[in-house]
Amino acid sequence: MASRAFLIAIFIVVAIAPTLATDYMVGDDKGWNLSGNYTEWATGKDFRVGDTLMFMYTQGLHNVWKVNQTDFQQCVISNASEVPHVTGSDKISLTNPGMKWYICGVPEHCSKGMKLAINVSDPKPATSAAVEVSPLRSCVWMLAVMAAYKMIMA
Repeated sequence: MASRAFLIAIFIVVAIAPTLATDYMVGDDKGWNLSGNYTEWATGKDFRVGDTLMFMYTQGLHNVWKVNQTDFQQCVISNASEVPHVTGSDKISLTNPGMKWYICGVPEHCSKGMKLAINVSDPKPATSAAVEVSPLRSCVWMLAVMAAYKMIMA
């Protein structure tokens, strides 16, 4: 009986986990800085509504501005109503589909490559099995299954 409950719990986790959003650390372990190639970094990634971009950098040395395509191409910030991200560990939720453009607003940083353009798609349907799931969320799900199993066994 207990092994059957465990198998059901595993099935639920496997069915639900792929629908979770993905957290992307921009530049992976290198973060957001002048040494990154963010066009290369974004290549092959499947950005979806609900995902999160995490810009990690030394506070005070860089920043993150969401800009339009023209500003991205010209490395300028023309929309003064936008507020820059400046914490050094900025999390930006992708809330709607379409192209998104980000630059570092520190003079000459954008022109030296600190710029990111991505295309955000609609969320994955719940039936999709091929998805990148963050290790943290996978760990949380596995701990939940283990806790549920322990409760069933008690």
